[in-house]
Amino acid sequence: MTEHARFPARGRAAQFGRRKMVPSVAILDEKNHLRTFLADALEELGFLAFPCRDGAEVELCLDERPVDVLLISLSAGGVAAGEIIERLAERHFEGHVLLLGPASSLALSAVRQLAEKKRLALLPAVRTPFSSETLRASLGSLVPEQHPPSTAVDVAEALKSGWLDLWYDSKIDGRTLLPAGAEAVVRMRHPSWGVVSPASFVPAANDPLLRGLAEFTIRRVFEDWQYLLPHAGPVSLSFNLPVSALLDFQPLQSLLDCMLRHPAFNGLAIELDAAEAIPQLEALVPIAERLRFSNVGVAIDNLGEEWPRFLAVDDFPFTELKLSPQFLDGCAKDRLKRVVCRDILDLGARHGARTVAQKLENSADLAAVQEMGFSLLQGPVFGKPVPLRKLARSLKPTARSPVAAGS
Repeated sequence: MTEHARFPARGRAAQFGRRKMVPSVAILDEKNHLRTFLADALEELGFLAFPCRDGAEVELCLDERPVDVLLISLSAGGVAAGEIIERLAERHFEGHVLLLGPASSLALSAVRQLAEKKRLALLPAVRTPFSSETLRASLGSLVPEQHPPSTAVDVAEALKSGWLDLWYDSKIDGRTLLPAGAEAVVRMRHPSWGVVSPASFVPAANDPLLRGLAEFTIRRVFEDWQYLLPHAGPVSLSFNLPVSALLDFQPLQSLLDCMLRHPAFNGLAIELDAAEAIPQLEALVPIAERLRFSNVGVAIDNLGEEWPRFLAVDDFPFTELKLSPQFLDGCAKDRLKRVVCRDILDLGARHGARTVAQKLENSADLAAVQEMGFSLLQGPVFGKPVPLRKLARSLKPTARSPVAAGS
């Protein structure tokens, strides 16, 4: 009989399959870097993660919210873990317990036996070292399916409650396959739905809430850039803005005033969607020209068949052209898509603008865009967007090795 089958889930945990809320995991580990690593791994699986330093923080976490899984790491031994098991039994904890530790650990075996004796619901233990797939397998059916919220998420409430966050999609040098910066993407950590993608909450272009979201993004990019400085040096960051926010220059000017005064500032890029930017080209050109003097570039995102509209721009101020994914997906086999790719590459070369192949999903398309000569590459073939702390770890000098396709 497996550990997972020894005791049936009870109470609220048994109802998980019928409820719509994202499951939560409390993480007990005294080492901050391990708590951070585990929280990142669990949130990528779709859980709400609550790191706890000691038993007192676990108790507080259990008092404040329903917890589906308590992950107990035995990195410091089993005495504290045994005490937590005793307290869980006293509290009639109805969630699952997931133990993590070395396969040969006597402490792991002892804590598991105590949990069985107290009739707590045990998940299969995770033996260290472990992979994300090992963690997923131990959590089994508790891993949530990735569904968007069934109703629109209120952006005003999210801004007020501090649910919004920035994650980062790495940009990769097209020649060396080394990290070359990152693009900020807005994510929401909703208390019921977990990590929510922008499609579920970003307002329409004419929505007044878009200004608040833009100001949040601008402020956080500067804060995150400062955080990265001691961890990875001055990292080249980019972020998306609606055209209306760039035309209303004041929030951006406030950011620049802070960044330009910083001795380590090495520039950043603002990305504008091509469909939004093209009708406003006449107004955007002088703003983009002015920003270049402050070491801030303006990129055109999702550029596709409308690229000839940029031929009429005499003093081309845009520093980056990001090709629409519809012309990159399958470009290794589709000659017509490669024609559009090369047209935009030629446009970029004429004006000294970098070209970006984004949302690459397979090694064949990756090889094709490398052969064509794109400056920067992005997409799932290099990994998903990650939280700031995980980006910082990936950009440390020891981690600066070529990125393998599919890694």
